[in-house]
Amino acid sequence: MNDEIYMRQALFLAANGVGRTHPNPTVGAVIVSGGEVAGEGWHHGPGKPHAEVEAITMAGNRAAGSTLYVTLEPCSARGRTPPCTEAISRAGITRVVYASTDPNPKMSGGGAWLQGHGIKVTANVLEAEADELNRPFLYANRLGRPYVIAKAAMSLDGKLATRRMDSKWISGEISRKHAHALRAECDAILIGSGTLNADNPSLTVRDAPLVGGRAPLRVVFASRAPVLRPGCHLAEGPERARLYVCHDNQHVDDWVKAGVDVVKVDGIPLMLRHLAVDHRWQILLEGGGGLHAAFLEARITNEMVLYQAPILIGGGDAVGLWQGAGVDRVEDAPRLVDVQRKMLGEDQMIRGRVVYPEG
Repeated sequence: MNDEIYMRQALFLAANGVGRTHPNPTVGAVIVSGGEVAGEGWHHGPGKPHAEVEAITMAGNRAAGSTLYVTLEPCSARGRTPPCTEAISRAGITRVVYASTDPNPKMSGGGAWLQGHGIKVTANVLEAEADELNRPFLYANRLGRPYVIAKAAMSLDGKLATRRMDSKWISGEISRKHAHALRAECDAILIGSGTLNADNPSLTVRDAPLVGGRAPLRVVFASRAPVLRPGCHLAEGPERARLYVCHDNQHVDDWVKAGVDVVKVDGIPLMLRHLAVDHRWQILLEGGGGLHAAFLEARITNEMVLYQAPILIGGGDAVGLWQGAGVDRVEDAPRLVDVQRKMLGEDQMIRGRVVYPEG
């Protein structure tokens, strides 16, 4: 029971680093000596002391013979800073309790190292809560691709645009401000070439502070590079933009000259792998019905945020959220779990994790 109490305190400390530590994880640590908290710490950002070292520094001599609670398995290798396992051993800590196992192969193995040096280790205490705190980091390192949040403004009948591709504005101003705050939390914003041509979006963050101070990468996925039209917002502004294409064509050079990165990939999975390697660990999918369909049918979408407006668009040729084949049976349908609902003006925001049926 005490382990959970002190681990919750470490999780509370770790939350201070959310948005500040990328590409490092957020970590909190608590040192308990003689039944009292002797030291606390949390990771403030890349190159700065890790949470364990902060807690050890605060505890001083009281660290000897103590128990360390930390939200992520202590690192066992040198990065920007020395390995925390060595600092723990030098401090004389006799027991370490951690929540999440470090998925980074370059840094993992800290628990085994500590046990090999005579330190008692208890693993996976409040693991689910700790994993949630570092969801994009853990997801990218474990699966090699980003965590995908699909976002869409839609009518009551599930339409993203009319048959003439008109979509401004389905949702209200409050919903749009909420969506910009969501953009600010992500490392990249992704659309397809159809949305690029129809809407000419900027894909920038407005009316919301950037989390961590870094603007999300603006990304377009296309089979072939589209024509670069005059006034294209993607080629404007200081924010970085990247075009992923599956095939070369005569328009690639135009995008490169305009300052847009062009990367050739063989399909969506390799694009996501490239984004993960580039530390783009949480992406916001804002594409049209075709791209949403591709992600859902490939079971890549992890979470959905839908802004449902009280309007009806109708029409078989209107753009739906899932333009693909869909499912044959209701029991085959992906479902949202842990659903949140919130009224944003006249719109309803619906958010939940996507669970796909087995098989």
